[in-house]
Amino acid sequence: MTHTARRIGRTFAFVLPVVMVLSGTLAVTSVPWAAHNSESQVLTASAHNVSKRAKARTPQDILRDRLLVELREKGPGVALTDLQRSVEGRPSLARHCMSIAKALGRAAVEQYGPTRAHRFSRPVCDTSFASGVAQFS
Repeated sequence: MTHTARRIGRTFAFVLPVVMVLSGTLAVTSVPWAAHNSESQVLTASAHNVSKRAKARTPQDILRDRLLVELREKGPGVALTDLQRSVEGRPSLARHCMSIAKALGRAAVEQYGPTRAHRFSRPVCDTSFASGVAQFS
């Protein structure tokens, strides 16, 4: 008899905390917090404002976006020159130079067409701009 009671007690000692944690977690995730217009708001670990703060933009992403804007406004020649200067000024960006140059090549093809975009090619990052133009033509 005591063996059975001890066995049941051990089972409850293991199962009860698990059930309490899960039920508490589920109760918290379904609470409508502050939004009056939505019927229910689910709070998760990947909430929008949490992920925005947690995911910082990398220097190469910032550089690529800036150069793409510059390509649209001033032309591929200016963007490629600035890419070369950025890599020379910050050598840690050198390993991302090829992917940035290819992105610039793709944007140049979209904006100018393959023939005109190819005219802007120069030996920046092992001719990756020309490779990007050729790949997306």
